[in-house]
Amino acid sequence: MKIAIIGAGYAGMSAAYDLAKAGHEITIYEAEDSAGGLARGFSDPKWDSTVERFYHHWFASDNHMLGIIEELGLSDQVLFPRPYTVLLHNEKWYPFDSIKEALFFPGLGWGVDKIRFGLVGVYLRLTKNWQSLEKVTVDEWMRKWAGDRVYEQMWEPMLIGKFGKHHKEVPMSWFWARIHARTTKLGTFVGGFQAFADAFVEKLREMGVEIKFDARIMSIKRDYAKKVIVTGGDGAEEFDKVLVTTSPAVMSYLVPDLPEEYLGALKKLKHMGAVVLVAALKHQLSEDDYYWFNLPKKDGFPFLALVEHTNYVSSAHFGGEHIVYAGDYLEPGHENFDLSAEELMDKFAESFARINPKFERDWVRKVWVFKADYAQPIPQLGHSQNIPAIETPIEGIYFASMSQVYPWDRGTNFAVEIGRRAARLMMG
Repeated sequence: MKIAIIGAGYAGMSAAYDLAKAGHEITIYEAEDSAGGLARGFSDPKWDSTVERFYHHWFASDNHMLGIIEELGLSDQVLFPRPYTVLLHNEKWYPFDSIKEALFFPGLGWGVDKIRFGLVGVYLRLTKNWQSLEKVTVDEWMRKWAGDRVYEQMWEPMLIGKFGKHHKEVPMSWFWARIHARTTKLGTFVGGFQAFADAFVEKLREMGVEIKFDARIMSIKRDYAKKVIVTGGDGAEEFDKVLVTTSPAVMSYLVPDLPEEYLGALKKLKHMGAVVLVAALKHQLSEDDYYWFNLPKKDGFPFLALVEHTNYVSSAHFGGEHIVYAGDYLEPGHENFDLSAEELMDKFAESFARINPKFERDWVRKVWVFKADYAQPIPQLGHSQNIPAIETPIEGIYFASMSQVYPWDRGTNFAVEIGRRAARLMMG
């Protein structure tokens, strides 16, 4: 078959890999100038490595991603440094990324709350019955079983940071997936995720896959000759099948001929956007080598997380500079989407100083800002019944997005999984 894939993120590239391996003729169209989707990276002349525009890492349990890396012969380039995640309690930071550290975290006291916290964690790690959990919200379930104090101290700030005003709508099945599948061990790639995406592109090209960058598609239609017509800036081309790996909103724009029921399902899917500031600092921000700071907005922080990348990957790869992310999930249209990198840095400087009182604005050598309207799907109660099928009602047109990996959370691992699942459907 002659197949088009819209999007060179990990879903699109993984689908292309399996389809090309089976002997099909594949063309990937990517609107940006490089592959990787939301995990794309960037660099600076002072650095010999890339960093991700939106901070990413792999978990040791990411079998789909680590599996395809092994198939590509690139496993020797995967690194698992030791990061340290911390939580705030009474204006002090406490490590919180292992069972031992959780037991000694003072925010839960030493009584029943800590026992409930432990039992809830064990239950969510062991149970596989997520279907029953999608009938109740995280807020309801956690208050009942973990208790108000545990929930409000540990998990509610993360829900508020991720989902804003929607945090009380999120089903417990989504939270189950985070606890059930994730590890404290975090991985990356030599040279950053962009180095892996570029290596993946080269492997695909060696297999005969054509990849067109800066190629924005305008419409996808099925014609009377039972071909799928893909129209972009260079004109129209016929394919036997097409896989779209964009957001639901872009999918509904590209394929307006979809039946109203399928279009309606796409339009009902909710999501959050993301704004991420990346700063190159002359000095280390966290004097304790902490990597990930979970920041509760109730304590006055204007973003969800501060991540010091160079406490995870050595600053030697960045000319001795210290790379810091300040990231947040926001409603599309939030005022931060209109701010420049310098304006955001001015807004966030006070919070940097709360991490390290020695911080001065002149520590900042350069800043970048990256924005995405579609960054975090918002699942609803009974969400498994709301997910549009990968195989659309229009013959030959398929759709695979991070809104369809539920109950799992978005991320490169499940992008690989849904891309390969789509490829199987297309060949079936």
